Amino acid sequence: MTIKKFFQIAPFIFFIAFAMPFQSNAAANWPVTDSTADARIVSEIVSRVTEIQNMDKTNLSASEKKVLKNELNAMKHRAEGLNSRVYLSVGAIIIIILLLILIL
Repeated sequence: MTIKKFFQIAPFIFFIAFAMPFQSNAAANWPVTDSTADARIVSEIVSRVTEIQNMDKTNLSASEKKVLKNELNAMKHRAEGLNSRVYLSVGAIIIIILLLILIL
């Protein structure tokens, strides 16, 4: 690709990036979560963790301690999954478009 051709295409790319609205359909594939439902799940996790912290673990057997540890790890993974979102900035979209044009 020559420089002259690049400068002919660049205004069109900037027009597409800034003048046309951008809406991604990628979010349609993900399950929609409600913030109140997320807050309820987080409060349940926090109450269960504080309950486990306040327990007397000296009388528990090794298998019971292992079950508690697995439960805590499952709650940790569940809490981490609540805040998994992907954001794209306008600059990142422009760079992706430019790379696609240069490659193709």
